[in-house]
Amino acid sequence: MRQLLVLSLLFTLAISIRADEPKADADGYFALFDGKSLDGWKAAENPTMAKVDNGELVVGGGPRGHLFYMGPVKNHDFKNFEFKGQVKITPNSNSGIYFHTEFQEKDWPSKGFEAQVCSNNYKDPKKTGSLYAVQNVDKSEVQDGEWFDYYIKVEGKRVIIKINDKVTADFTQEDGKLPNAGMPGRVLSHGTFALQGHDPKSIVHYKNLRVKPLAD
Repeated sequence: MRQLLVLSLLFTLAISIRADEPKADADGYFALFDGKSLDGWKAAENPTMAKVDNGELVVGGGPRGHLFYMGPVKNHDFKNFEFKGQVKITPNSNSGIYFHTEFQEKDWPSKGFEAQVCSNNYKDPKKTGSLYAVQNVDKSEVQDGEWFDYYIKVEGKRVIIKINDKVTADFTQEDGKLPNAGMPGRVLSHGTFALQGHDPKSIVHYKNLRVKPLAD
C-alpha cells in the first residue's frame, strides 16, 4: 500500500510538472508575456519601470530601468531564434529590445545587442529597426501611436531585423571582430531578452511577445 501511495504521488507530481511546462503554438512560438502579469520578468535598477495595462506591457515613464525575461521558456537562454512582437511608440520616446543579454543590476546592459525602438522626433539619431550602433536606421517609417510588427532572427552569426516585414538590418558578425570597439559585449553568443525603459519621458507599449527557438 505504501509503495502504491508513493507511486501515485510521483505520478501526480509528474503530471503537474508537465502541465506547467511552456507550450508552443502551432507555428512553434512560445509566449514570453502572458498579457496579464509580469510573471517571468524581472526589473533591474528601477522596479517600477514596467506595468501591465489592458493586456499590454508598458515600459518607461520613470528613471532608467531594464526588464529582463527570466521565465521558463528555454530557461531564458536563447541562441538561435525568431522573435516576434508588436510595439507602439508614444511621441518623443526611446526604448529597445535586447537579446543575447543577461540580468544586470544597473546601467545599460553590457552583454548582447539592442534592437532599437525610437520615435522619429526623439533626439537619438538611431531609429526604430536599427541594430544599435552596428547597423543604424536614420529614419523610421512607423508612426507614433500606431502598432507595428517587430521581428528579430538570429541564426549562427547572422542577425536580421524586420519592421512590418521590411528588412531594416542584416548583419553577419565576422569571427574575431567586434562590430563596435567601444562595446566589447556586442558579441553573438546566447542569453535572454530585455526591454528598455530609457528615461522619464519615454513610454513604449509591447504585446504579443513570442519566441521560436531554432536549432543551435
